[in-house]
Amino acid sequence: MSAADESPTAVRPLIGITGRRIRLDRTKGADRRYGDRCADSYMSDYAIRIARAGGLPVHLAYETDPEAVCHWLAGVVVAGGQDLHPACWGGDPSVVRDVDPRADPMVHDIERDRYELALVRAALDRGIPVLAVCRGMQVLNVALGGTLIADLPPGEVRHLSQVVAPTDGTDDHVVTFEAGSIVAGLFGERAVTNSWHHQAVDRCGTGLLVTGRTADGVVEAVELADAPVLGVQWHPEWMESDDPTMTWIVEESVKRLR
Repeated sequence: MSAADESPTAVRPLIGITGRRIRLDRTKGADRRYGDRCADSYMSDYAIRIARAGGLPVHLAYETDPEAVCHWLAGVVVAGGQDLHPACWGGDPSVVRDVDPRADPMVHDIERDRYELALVRAALDRGIPVLAVCRGMQVLNVALGGTLIADLPPGEVRHLSQVVAPTDGTDDHVVTFEAGSIVAGLFGERAVTNSWHHQAVDRCGTGLLVTGRTADGVVEAVELADAPVLGVQWHPEWMESDDPTMTWIVEESVKRLR
């Protein structure tokens, strides 16, 4: 039984989840009359796992003012997705393609970047628990002034996996955790995880601590000292097994209701 399910009348924590925005004509079978209209898109697995753990998942549109919504939220999940625009962290702007992110959800989307950076800062200011996933971990780092590795070179650990989700990952992708960290408390000394990323945390933002790495030194988990803030580079929502970070965000969010 999760922390939010102690009684049938228990108040369940409202947990905001970020997503992306795409044109309807990118959806197979969409009515062409509405093709140039946009729809907000969210990975359902976040909501499914949060609800299973006892939380109330809510999807956050770009128009959902970060400061205002943080009056109501008990937790925030910053979801995975495309690369952050290099202008956000001092990267090379030549990699940016002149493509509308509403037409291609994998190109840079500065509107999404600005929204999520503002949301993370608002949540941190209010002490709201944050789980930042893959791209989300990089957003967390950049929000605190950190930088990124723009493109990981090939190596002994496969970070940009070709394995189809959901999966618990491959044996080469072992993350070792720092003793006493949130992730060590959830997983123990190490864990095999999935992996679908080509960028990574480089210089950590203010207050962030690296608490998990793969054997090649790539950062796989970060935490904010003495705060319920956790970033993971893998996708807990797409682990085939239950990933304890999804329960963690609900349990930490419940604490804000007490």
